[in-house]
Amino acid sequence: MDYVLVHGAWHGGWCWERVAAPLRARGHRVHTPTLSTGDPGIGLRTHVDEVAALLEGLDDVVLVGHSYSGFVVREAADRMPERVRRIVLVDAWYGRDGDSMDSRAPEWVDSLTADGMIATPPASTVGVREPADVAWLEENLRPQPRRTFSEPTRLTGAVEDVPCHAVLCVPNKRLPFAKWAAEFGWPSTELHTGHDAMVTAPGQLAEILLAQA
Repeated sequence: MDYVLVHGAWHGGWCWERVAAPLRARGHRVHTPTLSTGDPGIGLRTHVDEVAALLEGLDDVVLVGHSYSGFVVREAADRMPERVRRIVLVDAWYGRDGDSMDSRAPEWVDSLTADGMIATPPASTVGVREPADVAWLEENLRPQPRRTFSEPTRLTGAVEDVPCHAVLCVPNKRLPFAKWAAEFGWPSTELHTGHDAMVTAPGQLAEILLAQA
């Protein structure tokens, strides 16, 4: 079984290391790509292209998207649904054809944006408070191209035939993910931890992902 774990905004493939290890220990192949972020010209389509290129060499994939990358993995799966067994959205943003982070997420990033790049937020914003984890996270976070939030997703509808499971980090009354999962008709699992579950509850998250295989 192949797992493809796709990080959210500001992060990189490194953020999955605590989840990838137990998955590999159970005999699965785990891919943790780092999406391009070094240029303000990079948009959502760039990230979808990168994930789709990885999927081309794989079959029977559990495709996992965290936060912003809910948009990335759904569009990549829409392009090649035959490669994806299941999508798992971990406290993730997503929408229908034509939606974007700008149309679905709270409007707060403009105050952090300069020269087309969104500055990194403090670790507490994503629910990370353990001092060692805060230091690790804030050392590795990178600015996010603003265009990744503004570029609309392109969906044909093929992704809706791929089974999907939502992981909801609770309690979080501010974000609409539980409501959206119900609207899309997806099963869901609640995980009592902060938004960056791969950092704060990696063992529990790994068990949820193993159950999806």
